[in-house]
Amino acid sequence: MSERPRLPRRHPSRYPPNNFEDQTTDSGGESQPLLSSDTSRTSNNSYTRRPFHYQTQRRISGQIDESSSATYNRFQYYNKLRSTVTEEEPALIIPDHVIPPTFFLPYIPGADRPSGKQSSIVTIFAIWNTIMGSSLLSMPWGVSQAGLGGGLILMLFMSTICLYTTWRLLKINQLHGGEHTEVPDLSKKLIGWPAEIAAKIFSLVVLLGATIVYWVLMSNFLYYSVDYFYTKFTGELNVTANSSTILCPKVPLPPNNDSSSLFSFLQASPEDSYHKWWNMYTTVPLVLIPFIGPLICCRDATFFTKFNSVGTLSVFYLLIFIGIKGFQWGINADIHDSNSPSFTPIFESSFPALSGLLALSFFIHNIVITVMKNNQNQENNGRDLSIAYVLVTMTYIIIGFVFYVTFPLAKSCIEDNILNNFPGWDLMAVTARIFLLFQLVTVFPLVAYMIRVQVFAALKLPATSLQARGPIFALNTLIICLCVVFAIFLPKIGTIARFTGAISGMVYVFTLPCLLHMISLYWENRLTCFQVLIHTIIPLIGGINLLAQFFVL
Repeated sequence: MSERPRLPRRHPSRYPPNNFEDQTTDSGGESQPLLSSDTSRTSNNSYTRRPFHYQTQRRISGQIDESSSATYNRFQYYNKLRSTVTEEEPALIIPDHVIPPTFFLPYIPGADRPSGKQSSIVTIFAIWNTIMGSSLLSMPWGVSQAGLGGGLILMLFMSTICLYTTWRLLKINQLHGGEHTEVPDLSKKLIGWPAEIAAKIFSLVVLLGATIVYWVLMSNFLYYSVDYFYTKFTGELNVTANSSTILCPKVPLPPNNDSSSLFSFLQASPEDSYHKWWNMYTTVPLVLIPFIGPLICCRDATFFTKFNSVGTLSVFYLLIFIGIKGFQWGINADIHDSNSPSFTPIFESSFPALSGLLALSFFIHNIVITVMKNNQNQENNGRDLSIAYVLVTMTYIIIGFVFYVTFPLAKSCIEDNILNNFPGWDLMAVTARIFLLFQLVTVFPLVAYMIRVQVFAALKLPATSLQARGPIFALNTLIICLCVVFAIFLPKIGTIARFTGAISGMVYVFTLPCLLHMISLYWENRLTCFQVLIHTIIPLIGGINLLAQFFVL
């Protein structure tokens, strides 16, 4: 084969460069050659472009055959001749069909979406799944504390307040934030370092409250799950036609038969070794330690994020569970006769218990900026956030009010964990407990990891501390000890949730967004008396909500 004649080199000052960065695709999904960034159509519908780039060193090095090399050399030669032709003249532009297939890349629909971004549908359901948590199990109890009418009014009111304040945080971040800005950063910038510290502290309060509630629930689910299989395999499970399918745990049990007593295991007979050592409020919270402890000591918690879909499945299962039970029970509501077993009050004086619970149930304020940054269409943030809050509110109303209205016993019997109203042999309740236990075991390490990150960041520890065994072990020990103490001495998830929501909500839900908004308006000389009045009333509501928690029995 004779040697190919060498073409003269282009002089950079006489000819335009021919390095091309991009590849265009038509709307029909067909591949197009790599074009320059200044690709455009001329008046005679011809393309003004440089056809392709010979990528010997960047993208496909080693994949160029001899024919492609020759084509590229011809392109350089014709490009020199084209220097005497106007830009609108396409005569010397190499045709698309001549370009070697090596220089084509397949077009994948949706691949042009910005990296890490998600559609509005995904964003809406991400918010829906993030907001809802263990408070779902307490929602019927919260409604029973407020009454039929009071519960509905409080749900709509708290949902509106929380939606408004989260939207305010998004708008403030849009005006004064950056790519990696969070609420503590905005607080420091607009208010000062005390507000930054307050934002970090009360964000930790929410996370700690969540870990405590999770530990109490895990102890409950583990106890009943093991108890079900133990009684089934030992033959102690005796279900008859007269067995009650619904329980009222508030009714006192016979003497020496109170399994909820802190020291009941000391009163068990010597023959009953199982109930002596398997007690929900003494031994079970301790049994969880060797199982959960190693999980939260993992240096990287990304493995547990793969189980996030379990949360969505558990919500749908609870909806089906309550729907089936409600259909079996029928309507059991009487708003007129106070002596009726099904008496359903319209309003209860203990309604602050529900408002405190809802402050936590609608809480997403400390991470809403991060979640909404992943939305592909940022102009739709307000709409998507509103739709998500509507879905959350509808879910709470369905679970809370369907169970409340159909519950066949006195409404005061409804527990802050509705699964406690079902006997241990109820198969659907057993399935729910096992399902939720698995979910909480996978979620708990994520929450503990978030606490670790925030604590180490607040203490300004180096990033290597997140991988150091000593600090991780010390912090996790404190978290577990706190959870175990509450699970033994105060295993009331309704009380824990309402105080956590009222304390953190006073700062994150009611106060910080309003202060940040008023200061932002002040900086822009747009602060009015009406704005000051409205955004002063909202923090006062948060303070009253917190104070009222101490008067609920």
